[in-house]
Amino acid sequence: MANFTTEDVVKLRKVTLAGMMDCKRALEEAEGNFDKAVEIIRKKGQAVANKRSDRIATEGAVLAKVMPSGNLGAMIVLNSETDFVAKNDEFLKLANNILNIALANAPANLDALKALKLDGTPVAEKIIEFIGIIGEKIELSFYEKIEAPYVQAYVHPGNKLASLVGFSKKGLDIQIYKDIAMQVAAMNPVAIDKNDVKPEIIAQEIEIGKEQARREGKPEEMLEKIAQGKLNKFFKESTLLNQEFIKDNKLSVRQYLESADKELKVTGFIRFALNI
Repeated sequence: MANFTTEDVVKLRKVTLAGMMDCKRALEEAEGNFDKAVEIIRKKGQAVANKRSDRIATEGAVLAKVMPSGNLGAMIVLNSETDFVAKNDEFLKLANNILNIALANAPANLDALKALKLDGTPVAEKIIEFIGIIGEKIELSFYEKIEAPYVQAYVHPGNKLASLVGFSKKGLDIQIYKDIAMQVAAMNPVAIDKNDVKPEIIAQEIEIGKEQARREGKPEEMLEKIAQGKLNKFFKESTLLNQEFIKDNKLSVRQYLESADKELKVTGFIRFALNI
């Protein structure tokens, strides 16, 4: 009989997140060798991952969080194949653990995050282990961070939509920061202000405006002027500071911020939404 105890099974479950019976079988196969049992579970995860590699993981969880200091926020997206798994407590625990590691280490990019250790194992390998437990494709597909004097996070109920917003000043009523984070989540701006919109987006909007006007039968010499008018409407609807404030459409977001503190600026934002 393999030489291991119930405590060994519990420890293996804690390290790998595998089920109790899977841990027991792995220890039996490893004849009580803990490290070998961990490797058995990892190989099982890799085998399942290889089988699921062609699957599309479009469900999952979008999570965002800010350090207690308030000056660093991070967002991750951990994808799954089904919404059932996305709501699984262990899946959400894994996602939150990865987010906490991202906050603690502020890695430069997604690959750097995947290389960080979670319970002594690289995040990328930990995800493979979890694939073996869940039985469907799991993928860490997105990570970004914001550093600013103050950062506010918003996660919409259900974990399908989240936003992070950086501000130039801390110490104001927290509701102000929350309002802007909710604005970003709800209205999906493309940039902070019109001067921040990428040139290629502006060029695309002008061409769309011209083509719409052309189809409406407008004279060719009027197309540029009409397109510029449509571009201004695009700026109003799609840039954060020029959007109508969702809690009071008589104000723009710029006016709302100025009414709170004329020195308060938005320094950056991140938004991510799954299929909702």
